[in-house]
Amino acid sequence: MTVWNTPLTPLAFLRRSAEVYPDKQAIVYGDRRSSYAEFAAEATRVAHALRGSGIEPGDRVAYLLPNVPEMLVAHFAVPLAGAVLVAINTRLSTEEIRYILDHSGAKLLVVDAALYPQVAPVAADLKTVEEIITVIDPAAPGDGTGSGVTYDDLLARGADDPLPWAVEDENATIAINYTSGTTGKPKGVQYIHRGAYLNSFGEVVHSAHTPDTVYLWTLPMFHCNGWCTPWAITAIGGTHVCLREVRGDVIWKLINEHRVTHLNGAPTVVTTIMRAPEATTLDYQLVITTAGAPPSPTTILQMERMNFRIVHVYGLTETYGPYSVNQYQRAWDSLEPEERAGMQARQGVGMVCADWLRVVDQDMNDVPADGTTMGEIVMRGNNVMAGYYKDPEGTAKAFSGGWFHSGDLGVMHPDGYVELRDRAKDVVVSGGENISTVEVEQAIVSHPAVLEVAVIGVPDERWGERPKAFVVLADGESATEEELIEHVKSKIARYKAPKAVEIVTELPKTSTGKVQKFELREKEWSGEASRIRG
Repeated sequence: MTVWNTPLTPLAFLRRSAEVYPDKQAIVYGDRRSSYAEFAAEATRVAHALRGSGIEPGDRVAYLLPNVPEMLVAHFAVPLAGAVLVAINTRLSTEEIRYILDHSGAKLLVVDAALYPQVAPVAADLKTVEEIITVIDPAAPGDGTGSGVTYDDLLARGADDPLPWAVEDENATIAINYTSGTTGKPKGVQYIHRGAYLNSFGEVVHSAHTPDTVYLWTLPMFHCNGWCTPWAITAIGGTHVCLREVRGDVIWKLINEHRVTHLNGAPTVVTTIMRAPEATTLDYQLVITTAGAPPSPTTILQMERMNFRIVHVYGLTETYGPYSVNQYQRAWDSLEPEERAGMQARQGVGMVCADWLRVVDQDMNDVPADGTTMGEIVMRGNNVMAGYYKDPEGTAKAFSGGWFHSGDLGVMHPDGYVELRDRAKDVVVSGGENISTVEVEQAIVSHPAVLEVAVIGVPDERWGERPKAFVVLADGESATEEELIEHVKSKIARYKAPKAVEIVTELPKTSTGKVQKFELREKEWSGEASRIRG
């Protein structure tokens, strides 16, 4: 018997929602409103325009935009044209942008007018970019000049003729996302149609999206394609509320105006929302899906008191964003709040679309499920990348032993839940003992005066290295170094307490809110200190 299988692609999501919910509000941005029928029509017009601009199947099309509607449309228009989307981090330097454009071989670049100055110095020297299109956003128009060719000019090249919301090969690349490149040149992580399709369902299931979802775009769409959420919210027929800039006051304004039901972000974004002067206890439950660093039990409890529900997920750029989820167990309802929050702070189990998480030793053997023995977290399956673009050696190394190596260290608990203990490079080895910086950070942030913290290893003549904490205090709060160190000693083993605590006004972060510990390490290990470490 012949079985006719339809190749899986997120393109099918917009086709369905445009047919099922043609008049429903799909996109909100300032005063702009688009129905699902209009959303699909614009994606179709842009796809035709890209083809009319010389884009052929497999070509890369780069976008350098904040979370505006044009960026959302690109997630459908570019693959609808048969091309590959390269969404670029808006906070990168000119040279970093140049590298990504050249390495990806992007043929066309769409850039926000306010971001064009980051491209202008190299615009004439890009190796493969044939045309630059400027999006003029009235909310932040920049100087209004840009490349001289506007998004409206691009749309004028389009057509309204229907295009098939389908692909011939579900294993074809739909997007290339570049890693942060903090330890070398950024790597181009290849996502395929099948993986994006399946991961979108995982987002719908685990963040509990419905057609009534009102999703606020606090997570950059350039980061892992917004964890596949552009496709997921569209699949379920929810409403996208676009957001140009992550600011506490604006977030609360939009939450109150649109009764936002869901948003995603790193724990630092959660902290921004929680600590904003406009923050209040909601009269309904808002789901925050968070990843990027383990949320502290203290943060989880604080958010729950404000009527936010935390969904804790874990993953990397190489896993389409979230790969695992802390699947809540009803048995935890009977636990004391602090113990329950501790259970929720773990990274959990594979999502419904993923394989099982493993924690392995150097020989790829599973470590004992005792909640103590550390090993590396490895993954494989449908929501793991197809490989690094133009980097077969890097790909082979990443998949050594047939599993993707995360570089993250964790433990396996007896109940099958994984808990992240550290990045391999972040573990502090003090006097032969491994100290988890995550454990120390969670102890410090449980102090009521602490807003944020980062812990790294610093030189120590006797022990080799010891933990040091960099602490941001909450507005109006005060705490001494001695007080914070003693607080840590009351929470965890005394030898794990930081050698020193430095009070700072802010921590170095990526555009997605991840703390850049390498910047802190470079300062502490420079000069004589670097020779001590050897």
